[in-house]
This record gives sequence, structure tokens and C-alpha cells, in this order.
Amino acid sequence: MRSAGVVLNDLADRSFDRHVARTQIRPLASGELASKHAVAVAVVLLGLAGLLVTTLNTLTLLLSPIALLLAALYPFAKRVVHIPQAMLGMAFGWGTIMAWAASRGTVEAPAWVLFFATVCWAIGYDTIYALQDEEDDRRIGVRSSALLFGSLTWLAVAGAFAGMLMLLGIAGWIAGIGSIFYGVLVAVGLFFVKQVLELRNPLPSTRAVQLFHEHMWAGSAILAGIIAGVVS
Repeated sequence: MRSAGVVLNDLADRSFDRHVARTQIRPLASGELASKHAVAVAVVLLGLAGLLVTTLNTLTLLLSPIALLLAALYPFAKRVVHIPQAMLGMAFGWGTIMAWAASRGTVEAPAWVLFFATVCWAIGYDTIYALQDEEDDRRIGVRSSALLFGSLTWLAVAGAFAGMLMLLGIAGWIAGIGSIFYGVLVAVGLFFVKQVLELRNPLPSTRAVQLFHEHMWAGSAILAGIIAGVVS
């Protein structure tokens, strides 16, 4: 579904991508691939996802059309919503809801808290990512949280990260996860503080991308903390 989402995003954005330095070499934007090729790939990927979901329980199957809807809506959110990163977070976060339903046959409170934590996280890290396209986005009329928040971007990102950590803590408390998990959240919080302080000054696009990629390690740490907290 993530790969299908990328294809749908590139298909919807191909006219915009031609005018953005970072994205003008994408296959659809550059003309290397035709739209019909992207549609064919998307159909195959969505078909495979559909086959996989049929092996799961009825509740997960009923939740799956929402995943498709969110993936399809995200590419168009930047045309009408000033914080399209929230839609991205919802598209990614719905995987949490479906995974919980698939493994437990129901969707309990911690799953919804995790879902909203994912939305907050996406707003934070994707706002950092959007910093590299500020000038191009402003010129072509694409909306993004980086443009909306302007000089207060660092504060908005801090708020998103704080909300994420608070919600993760609440989810862990509801689920009864052990103390190791909260220690990891503190460590991740210190990492976020370091990033936010750096955002108070203008960043070159290369550094913005580096900060964005560092969230892979934050996510890995949180996953390890969840596992350690459950088994402890």
C-alpha cells in the first residue's frame, strides 16, 4: 500500500513536480514513463494488497477501503489543505488500526491513541521535509505546513512532537507497557529537542533532508522500546 501510495502521489503531482527542482527528475514528471505505466503499476500493487487483506478477518477487510481512500486523497490534500501532512499521517496511521484489528479482532483504545500519535509525528517530520521545497511550493501555489508556519515552524514542529510523545505515553499506559518504554520516550524526546533547536535557524535543504531521515532511528527506538516494555 505504501508503494501504491507513492505511485498515486507521483501520478497526481506530475504537473507540479516538473516545476520543483527536487522532483523534476521523477519518471512521470520528466516524461521517462507515461501515465498509463503508473496506472498499471498502481493497479497491480493495489491488487496484491487486496489479495493480502482477504486472508485477514472480516473487521480488517471492512477497514481496508478507508486505507485506499486515505492513500488516494493525500496527493490532492496539498491543493486545498494548509497542513497536508496531517492527511499523510492519517494514511500511514490507518495501518495501525488495521494491524490491531487483524491481530486482536477488534479496535481498542490504545490503537486509536497510536493512530493520532502517528498523525502528530507525520506533521512534525514531514514539515521538516517540506522545508527544502519552500520556495518552489510558494511559486507554484502548493500548500504546506512549512509555508503556513513560516518563522514559527520550529515551534509548530515542537508541538507536533510533544503531542506524539504524550499520546504514545498514554497508549503505553492504557496497554500496561513496562517502564523501559517510557525511558525510550524520554530519550526520543531529547532527540526531538535537539532537532527543534536546530530548526530555529534557517537550514540548507540538504540538512533538512538529513533531519527527516534521522526519524528512521527514532521510529526504530520506539519500536524497540515497545517490545522491551511488553516483555519486561
